[in-house]
Amino acid sequence: MYFRHLPHWRQEGATYAVTFRQADSIPQEQLQALKRWRAVWEAEHPEPRSEMEWKQFAQEINNKTERWMDEGYGSCVLRDSRFSQLMSESLVHFQDQRHFTSCFVLMPNHVHAVMQPINGHELEDCLQRIKQYVALRVNRTLGREGALWEEESYDRIVRDEEHLWNVVQYMGKNPKKAGLPVDQWVRWIHPDWKAAGWDFIDD
Repeated sequence: MYFRHLPHWRQEGATYAVTFRQADSIPQEQLQALKRWRAVWEAEHPEPRSEMEWKQFAQEINNKTERWMDEGYGSCVLRDSRFSQLMSESLVHFQDQRHFTSCFVLMPNHVHAVMQPINGHELEDCLQRIKQYVALRVNRTLGREGALWEEESYDRIVRDEEHLWNVVQYMGKNPKKAGLPVDQWVRWIHPDWKAAGWDFIDD
């Protein structure tokens, strides 16, 4: 079975499926609609709310925002090969020091990754360093200012190997689902995982 003998799986701490996006990747009118929807949801689900209710709501929000992001709104800086290469290198720059990145998929205006913080580092700090460095380089190259990334990211803990496999395949299918030409797909899996039989499976 493809889940066996997977390197770096659950050896230290939690593994996370992470999505973060550009600050301009969703139109303001859709963000306002999302805010109104949240207000209605909170009114219909008064405290105390269960963890399951919050998780289901967060998943619904993530599903909506991913559909909007896949429409390719905003400046889409990762469509530029210079910046997709920069992001790719940044996601593995501190590999095995601060985090273990097992795979990632870069979309024009957002990023999916599976990461495991290590050596006492926190996921939020690892992501913040990556986003800050890439934003600095992109803004400097383009001669622009302002926030490149949305401050918040969406992350969830990977429960087990089956969940991990489904997450990896879901991420890997995002470029095709969004209608990107194959020559614009930017996907990466750790060589050790590939050697263990893990890869993106395309229909």
